[in-house]
Amino acid sequence: MLCPGNNYFAINGLMELLLASVAALARAVMKVELEPQFDEPYLATSLQDFWGRRWNLMVSNIMRPTIYQPVRSFCTRVAGAKWASIPAVLVTFLVSGLMHELIFYNYLRHKPTGEITCFFLVNGLSLAVEIGIKNILNGRFLLPKILSRSLTLTFVVCTSFWLFFSPLLRAKADVQGCRETLAIIEFFKSGRLISPNDFSCPFFE
Repeated sequence: MLCPGNNYFAINGLMELLLASVAALARAVMKVELEPQFDEPYLATSLQDFWGRRWNLMVSNIMRPTIYQPVRSFCTRVAGAKWASIPAVLVTFLVSGLMHELIFYNYLRHKPTGEITCFFLVNGLSLAVEIGIKNILNGRFLLPKILSRSLTLTFVVCTSFWLFFSPLLRAKADVQGCRETLAIIEFFKSGRLISPNDFSCPFFE
């Protein structure tokens, strides 16, 4: 069995490979260039770098003008420009957590436990603390990149397996995803529509 850290990098690598394949297919079939969804997140030197500039760029580009910037604009009038980003980050991560709960409920049909929202809140609070420390230090102290990268990835991996993946694994999202993939493959092979529940996943069961 893979350790949590290896699982995290395997999942990240699989997502990058899948999205790169979709982008290549879109480029070949429709002659359009899709924007990359990840920018080497394993090189992130801070939570701000990871969530804002490297991980799931499409979602970041949606959340920034719809949630973050309006909240920051409002808070600037109340708390000043220097600290307005902190409540904006917290609200953005709260909305992201609630949206993920809704997405997984629609997919798995399991009662939400709140753990996924807590994952985003923990990361949002930690990012807010990071921004606050940066504002106070004002660039006077910087960790070596090798240390900041290690701390960032360790924090994201640990909180992911503590709060994000746990409810998905309990709900057997991996098994369900495997069954649905096998059903799709069978449809393309034989043209028959078969319920995913009629398949047994050879990888997770």
